[in-house]
Amino acid sequence: MEKWLIRSTKTSLADLGKNQVEKILYRIISNRGIETEEELEDFLNPSLSKLNPAETIKDMLKACDILIDSLGSSKIRIIGDYDVDGIMSTYILYDFIKKLNEDTDYRIPHRIKDGYGVNISLVEEAIKDQVDLIITCDNGISAFEPIELGVENNIKFIVLDHHEPKVDLENNIDFLPKADAVVDPKRRDCPYPFKGLCGGAIAYKFVELVGSLLGFEDGEIVRDYLEFAAIATVCDVMELVGENRIIVANGLKLLNNTTNLGLKTLIKESNLEDKTLDPYHLGFIIGPLFNASGRLDSADIGLSLLLEKDIKKAKYLADNLRELNIQRTKLTKEALDLYLQDIDFNKYYKNNVIVSYMEGVHESIAGIIAGRVKERYNRPTIILTDGENGAKGSARSIDEFDIIKAIGGQKELLNTFGGHKGAAGLSLDIDKIDEFRRQINASSGLTEEDFLRKVYIDLGLPTSYIDENLIESLEIMGPYGNKNPRPLFGAKDVYLGNLKLLGKNKNVLKMTIREDSHLVDGIMFSNLEEFIKELDKINKPLPNLLVTGGEIKADIVYQGTINEWNGNKNIQIIVSNFRIKEGM
Repeated sequence: MEKWLIRSTKTSLADLGKNQVEKILYRIISNRGIETEEELEDFLNPSLSKLNPAETIKDMLKACDILIDSLGSSKIRIIGDYDVDGIMSTYILYDFIKKLNEDTDYRIPHRIKDGYGVNISLVEEAIKDQVDLIITCDNGISAFEPIELGVENNIKFIVLDHHEPKVDLENNIDFLPKADAVVDPKRRDCPYPFKGLCGGAIAYKFVELVGSLLGFEDGEIVRDYLEFAAIATVCDVMELVGENRIIVANGLKLLNNTTNLGLKTLIKESNLEDKTLDPYHLGFIIGPLFNASGRLDSADIGLSLLLEKDIKKAKYLADNLRELNIQRTKLTKEALDLYLQDIDFNKYYKNNVIVSYMEGVHESIAGIIAGRVKERYNRPTIILTDGENGAKGSARSIDEFDIIKAIGGQKELLNTFGGHKGAAGLSLDIDKIDEFRRQINASSGLTEEDFLRKVYIDLGLPTSYIDENLIESLEIMGPYGNKNPRPLFGAKDVYLGNLKLLGKNKNVLKMTIREDSHLVDGIMFSNLEEFIKELDKINKPLPNLLVTGGEIKADIVYQGTINEWNGNKNIQIIVSNFRIKEGM
């Protein structure tokens, strides 16, 4: 079931529009939280000059001084993370610092052998290797014991992180590691106004400030590293508002003309060479390739590709990433089928919180499966499999439910847990899974209303309003992504006819959409199974309609696009949601 909601704002931005297209555009922009003319100007012109000064992040200047003082005489080690954000963060720091300090190297923890972030064994290795300075990126804010061990052995520590610090609720302060500098905008005592930066963006701002302090030419750091911060921002699913919008908008311009051999090779091998890259390509094509290395092998492969200068070796590494992603896709599909069977057989989909455990599944894909199951049932989902000591897994949640708070409420049953409102990780003994499932459901407080899918419509708009001018005008709202989705419109009482199934798997539905006397091409890429079920309910099965060409009356939620084929352009409506009303 779905609940359709029209976004409603109280601003008068739409009144600034000089014509119908501008009024529609400004109304949608106001739906993104833009309230004033000044904010409108910033939104429409995401200039790098509007980034907040990096030195206003707590401990950032201290971190820069530590690095600058270490150059030329120290052994420096960067410790990153195995996801896209961690890989990009590590690349930015390593490539920059290595040019200034020859004795610089990096470590990216192995997802299964090492777990997340800097740990005791990595610090012990650094002590043995006589490392003078460790810089963590995309991790470190909660690494209390490893950092304390390093500091006790005369290793300086700079933490560059964006995750939430642990909080002393009684005294309303953060628990911070005993590093020499802790750079994290989410620190309670950090005055930096934008808290939503990812690890790659913080690494970028760090090297930019160091470069400025060292007298680098204006724009040099921007050209070298901004595109990698943009990839990290999109792939870590950060909100594309404020500084993140600026970073991604400008980073994409560089990325579409990248000089990095590894990226160019990966883009070519992914058949994207002739495309204008946008957040979709980063989030659903490029990002998963880097993530696959960290899931099934070592994230060093992805980082090595970015550092590679030989075209043959770059092609080999790019092909390796593609093969790993194919393998990851296959493993995910097989495992998802197993979990869905378990969930259906045990009717876990009726629970407020779905908890499913299966043996023998690669633990690195638990998060992907949790996300897929959550999307299917629109319920908080926890997917568990075998870990080194019992069960280990990942959780994904709906907006209405704080999953980490719920998991933390059962901490007496757990071995470890961590995360945030929408996603978390945990481990527990296998014999405690049933009790954990019972308790987290008993205390969830969720209602049936919470499980209704929310579809947010920007504007009720007849399909006849959709033309090339409007569609092209809306592109100024990009880059699209988290918290800045592509505009969705709603239309009532339209007629869907001339239905045809397309694609090798017959999973795309082509149609014409008639509204009064206006006709436009339409297409549906998702929710086809639900569409077929709704047709059956009104005794209008799809196979019959495919033969007769009959029409169906419906309300629809849609996007307007321009379809280009064989040099021809035409307006096309992408139907994302529907309410079938009757047959004809």
